[in-house]
Amino acid sequence: MSADVALQDAVVAALLADADVAAFVGDRVYDNVPTGATYPYVSLGPSQAVSDDAECITGEENFLQLDIWTQEGGSKRGAKVICVAVKKALHNASLALADPVALVLVEVEDMRVIGDPDEKVAHGIVSLKAITEG
Repeated sequence: MSADVALQDAVVAALLADADVAAFVGDRVYDNVPTGATYPYVSLGPSQAVSDDAECITGEENFLQLDIWTQEGGSKRGAKVICVAVKKALHNASLALADPVALVLVEVEDMRVIGDPDEKVAHGIVSLKAITEG
């Protein structure tokens, strides 16, 4: 299994297991958002894996964008609150990645909330960085 896939699986599991995140989105954490999904929800955005090998260690820097979607008449407040819950669930978390991948660290690098072409929707973005070995 690639480190990128192992990280994705661990992030989804951590979000689904976190009581604060679940209070807002329930089990609505999607890799592929279903048609007609109920708001609010979290979806997986772009990801990137950059080789970061060292002597005798196969490493990667993994980047993952998490998108938070709310529909509160365009208010960005709900998206901001969910972004904070996602950060608390993931920043410096002890995520269990599938063997043979090991997590060195995971950090939330930034959060932002923007509007959407649908004026009733707000879009939160949480940028995650992880360093993995294996």
